[in-house]
Amino acid sequence: MSPLARSGGREQWVGMLGFFALFPGFFFYHTALGLGKIPAVLGGYFAPVSLLLLPLLLFCYAGKVRQDRDYLGKSDVAFFGYLAYFALIVGVNAVAGANIVIVNNHLLGIIFMLNVFIAFRMSELDARRFRLMALGSLLAMSAIVFAYAVDGAFYLAPLGTAMNPESLASYQGFSRSYLFTFAAAIAYTRTVRLRLLLYCLAASTLFVNTARSEFAALLFMIPIIELYYTRQKLLMTSIFLFLWLMLYSHLEQILSILPSNRILELLDLSHSTSANKRQHLTAYALNAIAQFPFFGDYASYSPGLYSHNVLSAWVDTGAFGFLFVLGILIVPAIPLFFKGYFARARSGDFILAFSLCCITVLLLATSHYFTDMLIGATMAAFSTYRYGMTHAHHRTSDIGPSAPRHPHLRQAMPGAGAAGT
Repeated sequence: MSPLARSGGREQWVGMLGFFALFPGFFFYHTALGLGKIPAVLGGYFAPVSLLLLPLLLFCYAGKVRQDRDYLGKSDVAFFGYLAYFALIVGVNAVAGANIVIVNNHLLGIIFMLNVFIAFRMSELDARRFRLMALGSLLAMSAIVFAYAVDGAFYLAPLGTAMNPESLASYQGFSRSYLFTFAAAIAYTRTVRLRLLLYCLAASTLFVNTARSEFAALLFMIPIIELYYTRQKLLMTSIFLFLWLMLYSHLEQILSILPSNRILELLDLSHSTSANKRQHLTAYALNAIAQFPFFGDYASYSPGLYSHNVLSAWVDTGAFGFLFVLGILIVPAIPLFFKGYFARARSGDFILAFSLCCITVLLLATSHYFTDMLIGATMAAFSTYRYGMTHAHHRTSDIGPSAPRHPHLRQAMPGAGAAGT
C-alpha cells in the first residue's frame, strides 16, 4: 500500500473518531451521567472533548491538504474566511471590554464549528464501516430514549440519579447528537424500505425527546431526500400531498392518541412560553439592528438572551457578518440544486450537502443561533461533494454495482493501441 493511501485511511479514521466522539459519544456520556453511572469527569463533555480533538483534527486536515492541494476547495476557503472574520470581531470586542462570558461562548462556537467541519470533511460517510456504526448508534440512542421516557417525554434530570445534575445536558443536546447522526446515515441509505424505517424511528425518537426544532428539521428533510431519490417526482409529490391532507383531516384523532408533549406546541406556537420569549428576543435584536445597522451591537444582551435566529449574526458581527454567513450557505446551494437535484445519477454526497443546507437555513431562520454547528457540517458536505465530482474519479457511485474491472487496458478500451489512435 502506498504512503498516500495509508495516510488517507488514517485521516478517515481520525474523522470518524471526531464524528462519533462529538455526537453519539455526547449522547452516551450524558446518558451514563444522568443515570448516575459515572460522575461528570468531563464536565458538560462537548467543550473539553472538542478542545482535545482540535489539535488532532487540524493536524490531519493540514496533512491531507499538503498531500493534495485540490483537497482545499472553495467551500473550505469560504468557511475558514468566515471563521477568521468572526474571530476578528470577537477579538476586537474582547479587547474593548465585551462581556467575557459571551466572548468565551463565541470562541467555543468557532472551535465547535471548525471541529464539526473537519470531522465531516475527513470522514468517509459512505463507507460500510461508518454506515454500520451510525446505524448502530441510532438504534442505541432510540432504545435509550424509549426506555427512559416518562409520560411520553425523555429527560433524565427528573430521575434524580445524576451525581452531577448541573452538568447534565438538556433535551437539545441529546436531539442535536441524534439529528447529526441521522443526517449522516440517511443520505447514504440505498433502500427505500430501510429509509422509511429510519424515518419512523427518528421521528418517534425526536418526538419523545421533545425537541421541536430538530423534529421539524427531520420532517423537512424527508420530502427533500425522497423527491431526490425517486425517478417519479410528480408521483412522489402527489403522495406527500395526499399524506399531508390525510394528516390534516384526521388531526384531532391523531392528537388524541399521542402523549402530551411540547412537540405539539408546533401546531399553535401562541401557547408556547418558549416561542413567546423568542419573539421578544427577536424584537430586541431588531431594535439593536435598527440602532446599529452596519456594525451591529456586539454582546449587547445578557448571556443566553440572544435572538434565536440568524438575526443574532447581524447583532454580533454586523451586516457584513450576517450576509457572509448566509452567503456561504445559500450561494453554493443554488447551482448545486439546478445541477444536481434533477441529475440522472444519484449521489449520497449531493443529497447530504443539499439536505443539510436546507435544514440549516430553516433552523437559522426560525430557532438556532448563528454559531450553529450545522453550518460546519453543511460546508464540509459542500466541499466533499465538489471534490468528489472534480477529483475523486476513483470513487464509485453509492448506489448500484461497482464499475466492471478488467485485468488489461485493452479489455477495458478495445480501441486502445489501434492504428490511428
